[in-house]
Amino acid sequence: MNLFTPLNIKNKRLKNRVVLPPLVRFSMVGKDGYVTEELLEWYEEVAEGGVGLIIVEASCVAEDGKLRDNQIGIWDDSFIEGLSKIASIGKKYSVPMLIQIHHAGFKEKITKVSEEILDKILNQFVEAFKRAKKAEFDGIEIHGAHTYLISQLNSKVWNTREDKYGGSFENRMYFTKELVLRTKELFDNDFILGYRMGGNEPELRDGIRIAKYLESIGIDLLHISSGVPNPERKQEIKIDIPEDFPFDWVVYLGVEIKKHIDIPVIGVRNIKTEEQASILIENEMLDLVAVGRAMIARPDWVKFAKKQYYKRTGILVE
Repeated sequence: MNLFTPLNIKNKRLKNRVVLPPLVRFSMVGKDGYVTEELLEWYEEVAEGGVGLIIVEASCVAEDGKLRDNQIGIWDDSFIEGLSKIASIGKKYSVPMLIQIHHAGFKEKITKVSEEILDKILNQFVEAFKRAKKAEFDGIEIHGAHTYLISQLNSKVWNTREDKYGGSFENRMYFTKELVLRTKELFDNDFILGYRMGGNEPELRDGIRIAKYLESIGIDLLHISSGVPNPERKQEIKIDIPEDFPFDWVVYLGVEIKKHIDIPVIGVRNIKTEEQASILIENEMLDLVAVGRAMIARPDWVKFAKKQYYKRTGILVE
């Protein structure tokens, strides 16, 4: 197995193990949240460049839940037309596309938010899932990382609520479980349910527990990133990692969590070169690697990586 070995997830075939992660292209989107020609050109460049899977940037379920003003929306049916144009690019180049569904949330104030507001946002997520299916994406990625809404709810640091949305582990996961249950009929064998989660929520052991739980409720694909860190840790690296681990600490989270689950795992952060990506795949440390900033610099990163792989190994890949 190498970086260019295909992978099947449900009925969808990924031509290789390289993923475009959900990079929010703020400069390409207006404050109205609609898809622009510039954004379409960006996704076409990446799809044409040979990537295996595209996860479309965070689309917001509510106008008051944006992380910044210029973020694509999915809170109204009027967004479906533009989003469909993105999805059609994936079909044109045989690249499966998921769309990330997002709400920025309330940070540490999550404890003070009323149950009624969270009920409303949960319904907004359900409706957004339906719009994503109507737009003909190949699946959805729930944004449960980066201290946004679902990460806040998952967090035992911030979520000390005493209602159905918090307190115990099961209650902290209630929002996600209920969302999966309410949209279960959407996820046939042609529609993938992914989840971007914090592997440190606040520590790796918590991330492992969350990952195992997510697998048990039907998540098809896990994308391991960062969550609400342990506030007692002040350094840049938010977890303990072996001194000889050659990659970023967030990559380490993915590598370790993969050991505990059977569904595919995407690793992310500071994976820039073909050799780095290949090491992670060839040694079965991860199932898929997300290449973000390097893909912005070179949308045809996969084509370039094939040349680098040939120079390094003498093996030619199609």
